[in-house]
Amino acid sequence: MRRRSFLAVSGSVPISAAGTSAAVSDTTGDPAGERIFAYGDGIPYTPAEYAALLSKVVRDSAVESDEYSRGGVVSKLETRMASLLGKEAAVWLPTGTLANHMAIRLHCGNRRRALVQAESHLYRDCGDCAQTLSGINLVPLASGKATVTVEEIEAAANESHLGRVDTPPGAIQIETPVRRRRGERANFGQMQRISTWARERQIGLHLDGARLFLESAYTGKQIKEYTALFDTAYVSLYKYLNAGSGAILAGPATLLKDLYHARRMFGGGLPQVWQYAAIALHTLEGFETRYRRAVETSEKVIARLAANPTFQIERVPDGTNVFLFRVFNVNPPVYQLRLETAGISARVPVNDVFLLQVNETWNRLPADDIYGRFIAALG
Repeated sequence: MRRRSFLAVSGSVPISAAGTSAAVSDTTGDPAGERIFAYGDGIPYTPAEYAALLSKVVRDSAVESDEYSRGGVVSKLETRMASLLGKEAAVWLPTGTLANHMAIRLHCGNRRRALVQAESHLYRDCGDCAQTLSGINLVPLASGKATVTVEEIEAAANESHLGRVDTPPGAIQIETPVRRRRGERANFGQMQRISTWARERQIGLHLDGARLFLESAYTGKQIKEYTALFDTAYVSLYKYLNAGSGAILAGPATLLKDLYHARRMFGGGLPQVWQYAAIALHTLEGFETRYRRAVETSEKVIARLAANPTFQIERVPDGTNVFLFRVFNVNPPVYQLRLETAGISARVPVNDVFLLQVNETWNRLPADDIYGRFIAALG
């Protein structure tokens, strides 16, 4: 199944179909109720819920405004993220597309090639931004795979020296987990080998860790174990930290100190982003613990679903929070509507297959209760 075509159809389900109350819990900030959202990496707040949560955070946390994405709560978020990622500094950027682009641009300098995974977001989904806007040519490797090996990296680097004009790579980017591989993780051992190889040759290393905090919950590795292998790292603020938008790029202070100039040049110096930073900072507090609990609960549910012959579970090896789900003896679109009634929101199935995801909402009920809802939806 082509994941792009799946999402094109399933993405047509509006968030408002969730059917949750606009009230916000005083303790968690989650929408009131016990609904499980089996899609998306984060909590799919409605506009009313987001506004209520923002009001609560501002009231409780003395949020200070920023000026053109600098200062106030934005600086607090940058400092916190730099610490979590084990880097000297961090900079808020409006999107992950810009964060990855800026990282590659900083690393490459006068070396105009960057080695990336063929399935990476930067190569597949960013409209050739590095080539068009910064004159950096992306060299795609390991087509159809999440993991690129050090041998593939070395071969591509060696080939760049064989032409009449020497064109060595200035950067290597690795994305993990890989969205286009249904959340498959890049092999950690290969990342270690690539890191050693690149540093011996003074080639910049960038981690597209948009969903890094999710991966960490599945592997048990600390965030800093990943980021220590790279010079810079990007983490999404909207995918699961629930901000309306935003990204963090972390790295050496000397490399990032003037990045706000380039950010503004590329149209990313937004006048005020405190409303995004405040929500991300709020969600970040305790997130790793909460998400580990959600993973533990979901694994119990998935195991029971897999053991029931009425259902079928398909997971990629070395995957994370994405899995395919089939139901037999019930029309899948009908089952999706029954799930909704039972308190589980899922995207519309494509070719009779559901693509389900684990997020914080799986914390709302014990595993037995969630499994019971899947059973109740059978009718």
